[in-house]
Amino acid sequence: MSEVYANRRSRLREYVNAAGTAAALVTRPANVRYLAAASPRGSVLLLGRREDVLVCAGPPDDRPHEGRPDENLRLHVLPSPGGDTAVAAAGLAVAQEADSLAVEEHHLTVTRHRAIASVAPKLRLTDLATAVEQLRVVKDEEEISCLRIGAEIADQALGELLESILVGRTERHLALELERRLVDHGADGPAFPTSVATGPHAGRRGHRPTDRRVEEGDFLSVCLGATYRGYRCEIGRTFVIGTSPADWQIELYDLVFSAQRAGRESLAPGAAYRDVDRAARQVLDSAGYAEALPPLTGHGVGLEIDEDPQLAPSAMGKLDACVPVTVEPGVHLPGRGGVRIDDTLVVRPEADGGPELLTITTKELLAL
Repeated sequence: MSEVYANRRSRLREYVNAAGTAAALVTRPANVRYLAAASPRGSVLLLGRREDVLVCAGPPDDRPHEGRPDENLRLHVLPSPGGDTAVAAAGLAVAQEADSLAVEEHHLTVTRHRAIASVAPKLRLTDLATAVEQLRVVKDEEEISCLRIGAEIADQALGELLESILVGRTERHLALELERRLVDHGADGPAFPTSVATGPHAGRRGHRPTDRRVEEGDFLSVCLGATYRGYRCEIGRTFVIGTSPADWQIELYDLVFSAQRAGRESLAPGAAYRDVDRAARQVLDSAGYAEALPPLTGHGVGLEIDEDPQLAPSAMGKLDACVPVTVEPGVHLPGRGGVRIDDTLVVRPEADGGPELLTITTKELLAL
């Protein structure tokens, strides 16, 4: 695995050098982990002229799910607490005789940027922009394997919940139980705050669970994800509680299911991001739900739960093979509730069987 991280740093170094910069400072935690195998709290990575250095505020945590730093990196632990690892890394860049340093301006605070400029006034600072994020878009098979295991854990946790008695329990209680089950089955933790929405809350994107209790006849929508070795996946499903679905519930569910299927089937190398969004969106739009649609119908996943690409109407770019994305259209009707269906898939060419579905819990409208 050490070779994998060395190759990632080599690709970034090629980009930095081609831009005329001698060294780079990576501060965004997910980017540090991508390049260094671990991102201890407060750590930064210096891609130096002579050697690469992981600068840490203290000794790296030895917990397995936190990852262990690449053995080919030199570790530099600050001698006293309270120091700034980014400022220390800039000093190390100067010591390696770098005359310029690319920094992640979209992540650094103004105060931290000024501190770096102050400690190394002769160091020309340039913007690394989202170079590392763009490297992260296409995943290798080891990364996809972590996502696949995370999806299996999320499927298992959700499946067990569906076998329990739900009527009378609160959204908040169900969300906490799901997160406990994720950890019980081997996840590092939830990939994001678990959303459980019932009745008039159902189908609302990013709903925060409340003390509302599940009632018979409710739509119940659940969105959860597992983190496994740092990689995050996502699944969302909608069910009906305790009785046969009403006609309006069946109609709305079938519509969202059709939209989600259209989005899934449009995933292919070379497909434009906005065309995938359009495939799902136009199904709901044509049924008169344009005002109820979310701003995007999917996004990339990986070391963060919301990565590039963004599957949205104005998104620019095309999909590559081995890019994991969500497809998650939904409709929420104020006062009535709604439906969300969300899967994590990996873009694969048709010759390899087309998009690989990682989250496999049934999408049939079940009455629980």
